[in-house]
Amino acid sequence: MLKRISIQHLTLGMYLHDFCGSWMDHPFWRAKFVLKDPKDLARIKSTSIEEVWIDTSKGLDVAAGVRSVSREEADIQVETDFSMLENLPPLVVDPPPPPAPARRQSRGKAPASMHSELLAAASICGEAKQAMVSMFKEARMGKAVNPENARGLVEEISDSVTRNPGALISLARLKTADDYTYMHSVAVCALMVALAKQINLNEEHTRSAGMAGLLHDLGKAAIPLAVLNKPGKLTDAEFAVVQSHPAEGYEMLKEGGAVEDAVLDACRHHHEKMDGSGYPDKLKGDQISLIARMTAICDVYDAITSDRPYKSGWDPAESLRRMAEWTKGHFDPRLFQAFVKSIGIYPVGSLVRLSSGRIGVVTEQGAQSLTSPKVKVFFSTKSDLRIPPEVVVLAIPGSTEKIVAREDPEKWKFPDLNELWSGFSGQAW
Repeated sequence: MLKRISIQHLTLGMYLHDFCGSWMDHPFWRAKFVLKDPKDLARIKSTSIEEVWIDTSKGLDVAAGVRSVSREEADIQVETDFSMLENLPPLVVDPPPPPAPARRQSRGKAPASMHSELLAAASICGEAKQAMVSMFKEARMGKAVNPENARGLVEEISDSVTRNPGALISLARLKTADDYTYMHSVAVCALMVALAKQINLNEEHTRSAGMAGLLHDLGKAAIPLAVLNKPGKLTDAEFAVVQSHPAEGYEMLKEGGAVEDAVLDACRHHHEKMDGSGYPDKLKGDQISLIARMTAICDVYDAITSDRPYKSGWDPAESLRRMAEWTKGHFDPRLFQAFVKSIGIYPVGSLVRLSSGRIGVVTEQGAQSLTSPKVKVFFSTKSDLRIPPEVVVLAIPGSTEKIVAREDPEKWKFPDLNELWSGFSGQAW
C-alpha cells in the first residue's frame, strides 16, 4: 500500500517509492529503494523535500498514530481541485505594454489544425535544436552568449503556440535523452508562451517569458556531462554542482550584456520555491518574480515528462497530478491553475481509459471543457485486444463517453503510443 508521509517520519527499513518533488530537488534520481543506510536518511532529510511516498508492502509502515495519506485520498483531492478549475475566474496579469520591436517575417498566427501545426512544429523544433546546440557549445567554450538569434526563435515558437497551442508543446516532449538539454529549453519556451497567453500578458512580456524559457538552463553548460547524466545517486559534491546551474547561467547571460533583467531573474531563480526552500537565494512568496514563478512550473513539468538518461518520463496527465500535490509549498497555486488550463487536465499524449472500457491517447484539447478532449481509442479492455483506431470527441452534445481514469504507459507498453497522437513514426525533427 502506498502512503504519503512527512519526511520527519521517514525511517530506516521503509521502502521509498517516490519523492514529492522534482528530480532536481534531491540527489537520488533513482527513487525506488529500501532505505538502509543512515547516511542516505540524513541526506534526504537535509534536502528541501517535505513529503515522500512509501510502499508498506515492501518495507516498514509508519508507527501507529502517525498521519499519512493514501493514494486514493490523494487522488480524490487532486480530482476535486481539478474539477473546480473550469469555474475559476482567469488569472489576469497585464502590465503596461512597452513599444513592440519590429518582427521578422513568420508563418503567421492564423489558427491551424493540429495535423498541419505538428508539421510546422517539427520544422521549428529542428531549427531550434541546432540553435541551442550552438549556444550551449559557445557557453561551454567560455564565449559570451549572444541571444540575438534566440529572439527570432522565440517569435517562431510563440506564433506556433498561437496557431495551435497543443502541437509544439506536445512534440517537444518527445525529445530523446541525448537531446534533452537542448530540447528542454525549446519545450519550456513554448510552455512559457502558452502560460503567458493564459494569464493575458501583453505581446512583449509574452516574448520575454518565451526568452526566459529558452535561456533558463544555460548554466547547465557549466556542469560536466558525467554528473548531469549520472544514472545513480549523486554525491554531495556532485549535487552541489548540479544546483549551481542557475547562478552559473545568470553570470553567463549577464556577462553578455544583451539580456533583459526579467530573463536574467528567471534564469537565476527558477528553482526557488514559494515556501523559501528553493535555491540559490531561498526567496519566498512574492520575493520571487512573476516570470521566475512561471519558469519554475514550466521547467518542472517538462523535466518530469521527458525521458532522461537516468529516468523515464511520466505520463503528462500523471505529471500534472503529481505536481498538484506539491503546489502548496513549491509553486504559486494560482499560476499552477492557469498552467493546467493552458495545456489541459489531460495534455496531448496522455493515456486514458474511457467509460466504455476503451483505452486511448489524447490527441487534442476540447474547445470548451478541460475534461473533454479528443481521444484516439485503440485498445479494448473488455476483449484485451487492439481495435481499429477511432477519434472520439468527448465534447460533442449527446456523447455518453467520458474519461474515467488515467492509465500508466509503463504498465501497457504500447510501442506506438506517440505515433498514434503525433503521426510521426520516428524522430520528428
